[in-house]
Amino acid sequence: MSVSMSSKSKTPNTPPMAAGPEVPCPTCGNTTVYAPSNPYRPFCSERCKGIDLGAWANEQFRVDAIEPPDDEDGGRPGGAGSAPASADWRH
Repeated sequence: MSVSMSSKSKTPNTPPMAAGPEVPCPTCGNTTVYAPSNPYRPFCSERCKGIDLGAWANEQFRVDAIEPPDDEDGGRPGGAGSAPASADWRH
């Protein structure tokens, strides 16, 4: 018995895509559809999504931290002239 595939069948690794804006995959640069029908968006495939996740996990990508100012008050709102946190404000 012979099994034939229709011309409309998809390969297992290719998600079905509905119409939507086309964007470049951040990992490989291939054009992909940015739509809810693409479970890997903004990536083109599960492979590219995994590569990106691995890069974040290996700290190849980083988000710069903003260092707090080295003020006397430690950068807290109110500054050095404000009342201490334990002050009784009801008097």
